[in-house]
Amino acid sequence: MAGASGSGEQWSSKWGFLLAAVGFAVGMGNIWRFPYVLGENGGSAFLIIYLAFALGIGLPLLITEISIGRRGRSSASESLRAVAIEVGKSQTWRYVGTLGIFCAFVILSYYTVISGWTLDYFVKSVSGSLQGVDAEQSSAMFSGLLGNPWKLLFWNTAVHLLIIFVIRRGVQAGIEKAVKILMPALFVTLIIMVIYGMVAGDMAAAMKFLLEPDFSKVTFDTAMIAIGQAFFSIGIGMGSLIVFGAYMPKDFSIARSATAVILLDTGVAVVAGLAIFPLVFQYGLNPEGGAGLIFETLPLAFGQMPGGQIFGSIFFVLLISAAFSSCIGLAEGVVNWVDERWGVGRQKGVTYVVGAAWLLGIFSIMSLSEWSSFYPMNLVPSYEGMEIFTALDHLAANNLLLLGALFMSIFFGWFVPKSLTLDELGIKDNALFGLWRFLLRFVIPPVLVIVLGGVFLEL
Repeated sequence: MAGASGSGEQWSSKWGFLLAAVGFAVGMGNIWRFPYVLGENGGSAFLIIYLAFALGIGLPLLITEISIGRRGRSSASESLRAVAIEVGKSQTWRYVGTLGIFCAFVILSYYTVISGWTLDYFVKSVSGSLQGVDAEQSSAMFSGLLGNPWKLLFWNTAVHLLIIFVIRRGVQAGIEKAVKILMPALFVTLIIMVIYGMVAGDMAAAMKFLLEPDFSKVTFDTAMIAIGQAFFSIGIGMGSLIVFGAYMPKDFSIARSATAVILLDTGVAVVAGLAIFPLVFQYGLNPEGGAGLIFETLPLAFGQMPGGQIFGSIFFVLLISAAFSSCIGLAEGVVNWVDERWGVGRQKGVTYVVGAAWLLGIFSIMSLSEWSSFYPMNLVPSYEGMEIFTALDHLAANNLLLLGALFMSIFFGWFVPKSLTLDELGIKDNALFGLWRFLLRFVIPPVLVIVLGGVFLEL
């Protein structure tokens, strides 16, 4: 690992880095979160806005984070500190990285809870528990899971133990080997589900839903949700991509790698819609079903369709692959910082991080049942009526990610000299570089200020 640990670990190949970065980016944000956000916000009208933000804001920031990581060769906070020192600026810029690490930890604490749901439903599907269920039974099944803190704690513990097993083994022997299994599994199962949707689902209705925009649903809130979704999905502002950059050899192209990550991440999100919505429309389900679209309405379809037990199991393998690969990326960024700051080593560092995330996750688990009426931030208007689980998601996706990205764009766009940037990217001062720098300096900060202004006005 780069930094204080001094292990000097790096990705073994460009494919190793790409699979790890895509694995981190392609997660439940694409498959669990994106479809219902898409359904709630005007179909392809939201998709168009999302793509604009992903390419116009996400890509420049992704290039920025990887560049900072490779230049600093440390954790998110120490990489920012190292770059700040190199360019003669204040070391306090490192706290932007610390903010990202905190955000990653918060997301990890409840993301693992959601990942546990995928394990539970995979077991349900394989065992045939979903066969023949009606709408009332499917709803009761999901409510029963959320209302059973002991079962949620069991699955959450299983996810954390898997994270420990992978990350303790290091970058190449742990993370790379894991994503070389998880990512092919994700892509293969996704293709199978799309083909199945074409045969057994209503693909025409799904294509209409995705390709015919409903701009009547587009508001300022839609833009804010699209930016938050892009950041949440790509992984901007969490510090983990800075760490992934720290492991990147000098001869890897940052620009090409970042572009590939964005395209694959966005592609998976769109293809996931083509896998899910044909079944939604074929069986008369609600495309605006919220989180329950995946864990409540789709199991209903799997329980009714021919071969539903097999394809339901395949679908939840897809979810498991997406969820766990992202959990690994989230945890790695925090473990890197803990190891570097306290010099405890990777083995102890992952135990401390996972243990703390597991403890915080208990609060999310309890807020889904016994504490569902406890709203800890009810005095803040934008958090009114949110239990702990929802409040943590809103804090991370709509506040912390955007704030960290704003400071990141200001630092790299205005305080890092062009010469250093060109050197780290290994490119010439051409038109594409000029566009990237223009977006980073003059477009991204104002857009994020406007969105954050809207957030704070709600406060």
